[in-house]
Amino acid sequence: MATLTGFCFNTVDFTFKHRQIPTINHFKRPRNRYLTFPTDRPQLSLRNFDRFRCFSTNNGNDNGGEDNKTTTATSNDSTTATTEPPEVVEETQQKKVESPVSSRPPTPSSFGPAYSNFQVDSFKLMELLGPEKVDPADVKLIKDKLFGYSTFWVTKEEPFGDLGEGVLFIGNLRGNREEVFAKLQSQLVEVTGDKYNLFMVEEPNSEGPDPRGGPRVSFGLLQKEVSEPGPTTLWQYVIALLLFLLTIGSSVELGIASQINRLPPEVVKYFTDPNAVEAPDMELLFPFVDSALPLAYGVLGVLLFHEVGHFLAAFPKKVKLSIPYFIPNITLGSFGAITQFKSILPDRSTQVDISLAGPFAGATLSFSMFVVGLLLSSNPDAAGDLVQVPSMLFQGSLLLGLISRATLGYAAMHAATVAIHPLMIAGWCGLTTTAFNMLPVGCLDGGRAVQGAFGKNALIGFGLSTYTLLGLGVLGGPLSLPWGLYVLLCQRDAEKPCLNDVTEVGTWRKGFVAVAIFLVVLTLLPVWDELAEELGIGLVTTF
Repeated sequence: MATLTGFCFNTVDFTFKHRQIPTINHFKRPRNRYLTFPTDRPQLSLRNFDRFRCFSTNNGNDNGGEDNKTTTATSNDSTTATTEPPEVVEETQQKKVESPVSSRPPTPSSFGPAYSNFQVDSFKLMELLGPEKVDPADVKLIKDKLFGYSTFWVTKEEPFGDLGEGVLFIGNLRGNREEVFAKLQSQLVEVTGDKYNLFMVEEPNSEGPDPRGGPRVSFGLLQKEVSEPGPTTLWQYVIALLLFLLTIGSSVELGIASQINRLPPEVVKYFTDPNAVEAPDMELLFPFVDSALPLAYGVLGVLLFHEVGHFLAAFPKKVKLSIPYFIPNITLGSFGAITQFKSILPDRSTQVDISLAGPFAGATLSFSMFVVGLLLSSNPDAAGDLVQVPSMLFQGSLLLGLISRATLGYAAMHAATVAIHPLMIAGWCGLTTTAFNMLPVGCLDGGRAVQGAFGKNALIGFGLSTYTLLGLGVLGGPLSLPWGLYVLLCQRDAEKPCLNDVTEVGTWRKGFVAVAIFLVVLTLLPVWDELAEELGIGLVTTF
């Protein structure tokens, strides 16, 4: 410990020495932005501030001796400054004025870091690996060339995109939104070429509607390399092929399982009895493969017809689709397929049309097979082609169960087993798969249709209701849980916005989507036991 007395550091004597304190003359602050001091005083700057700070703390370094020497030297300089010649004093003062207080800007560590080093490194890594942002020079050029009094007056800019890689122009619309948007798109190509995509979206956190009617709009700018999906890779083709082969196998398995009353008892016991351990000889199933092919063809035909419907609707709109990734399932043959958009949709009407085209095509073929199968099931001439299925299966769908009950009659349905044609099973499975894919949630066909017809906010409400009904088992019966997990893992996200994500679709499109959702609910809603017993759908022994 030491005592500082009159700028003199005494390391031996710890008593205060009586010395005359020099008079400090007041000086005026110069107009220069740098600090200056009188020539008879030592200059105090941020550079030598650490020398004086060591008297209160050593800052974790045990170098008190060095600091003592430095302080003593500084004190001696202050006492001998008045004895220097005037020329030297003037030169020294000029040098002090020319040198700034500190050559380094203050760092976050000087005032307490707002982020840890790990967070800063994470931000830098995300910026390095993230998508390329819009060039500020292009933003200025677009604002000068595109926007103005006659189109859209920009008041502020905000980040746009999933990671803020784009720019959202917020302001006031100066004309019809569709006409302005078309004009801006054509001018954007003239100014920047085929480099950016311009989106017309609803203004976030808008205080009210547009005075011209409808919501207030904003324009988002993204690079095409960022906003458009990439091409299909070789591995994706390989995965799609493997999934299609597995779907063929699951469809054949469904055809074999439909002949459960003809299969060898040891095979049936192995697949139905949980206590069965010893596996039977699977070669016993080979004779049943030929009779299982018609049902497998029907299931695969519905899947392919569904995808063809999507492609036929997308082709006139110049919308590119990915190859379908079929999802095998041993209960229905398949859960359908995942088909992605490989280009940005121009508007919401196109989104509704393409989304509904696939389910409409698949449902048309499925319902045709279902009706033909029902008619063949009641035809005595086709009795040799019929298979026996448990009557409880008809309780899986309220709509299809009622149609079957009205066609086959009470006596045929109110029994332990019902003889039906394989085409009816294929149609039933196709309609069930189509109904599952038309559920208004995520990126399913139903979710895309609802998002295009009613907006993304409506999809959120429909999605929460759908997840709740699936979780409670109200829709889909025993298939509700696996289907809900499949959607959560693969198709939970909503579709990307269209280029024109504001213009409403027609009333007839909204009505068509509403009717389709209603039919989906009737198809997936099971028949409860009391109603089944009253209507004669299946043989209900206990409630």
